[in-house]
Formats: sequence, C-alpha cells, structure tokens
Amino acid sequence: MRRGIDRRRDGSYRVRLPKEEREVLASLPGQLREALSEGEPTLYRLFPPAFLDDDAANADYARLVGGTLLDGKLRALAELERTAHAESLSEEELRTWLGALESLRLVLGTQLDVTEESYGPLRADDPDAPRLALYHWLSWLQEEVVHGLSAALDDD
Repeated sequence: MRRGIDRRRDGSYRVRLPKEEREVLASLPGQLREALSEGEPTLYRLFPPAFLDDDAANADYARLVGGTLLDGKLRALAELERTAHAESLSEEELRTWLGALESLRLVLGTQLDVTEESYGPLRADDPDAPRLALYHWLSWLQEEVVHGLSAALDDD
C-alpha cells in the first residue's frame, strides 16, 4: 500500500494510511486535550509570548487572545480525531489536520527536547525511541499534508 496524501481532481484529498497508523492518529488528540486541561509545562510552545521582554504585555495578550487560541487548538484536535479514519478529506479538513499535527509535534518535540541531532537514526536502546519514532512519523505526515495542499497551488 502506498502511504500518503494526494489531491484528487475534484479538489478533495485521498488519505492512504494503514489502519494501525490511523488508530495512533485518532488517539493523539485526546492525549493532548488532557495535557491542555491539566496545563502541563511542556505546552509553552503552543502559546508563545507575543512580546520578548514585556511580561505585563504578555499577560494582557494572554488574557485577550488566550482563550481563542486554546479554542482553536481544541477544535483542530477534535476535527483530527473525527476524521482520522476518513479516506477522503476536504481542503478545509486537511488544513485543520495541519494545525493539529503541528500542535502535536510541538508538544512532543518539547517533551523530547528535539534538536537537529534528533533526526539521526533511531537507536533501539534509546528509552525515548518509541516517542522519537512517533515524532518522526508526525513530521512525515505533516509533510504529506503540506505537499497535498501545495498541489492545489500548482493547479491554480
């Protein structure tokens, strides 16, 4: 089975993933949603400060838009969870996947302290190998989404 995401002539997107990968994909939004509800410290990259050296301005910014940003992330996670097993997605659904995948990658990458060296071969004796493999898989899937959406630009 060829895995990946391709744009169809009708403007929809074909998603080809094995059942096991879809199961993983469907399980991840719930895990991140739980982390968001608990306010885990590894979430800071999801909501970066708006100002480099102004804590008061950042607090005001968080009060003004924090809820909206959180709601957007939760909606994207719900959409990913809802459509994880779909074989066809609309452009809007695929764009939502892009945001949800980025949130998942950012949190996992922060937890793993991902660096350029993290992209080397995985070592079986590394206790983080399963989570690094998940990070790499999410990166691949995000790249597939970007390529799929980019195909629409080529057609226009």
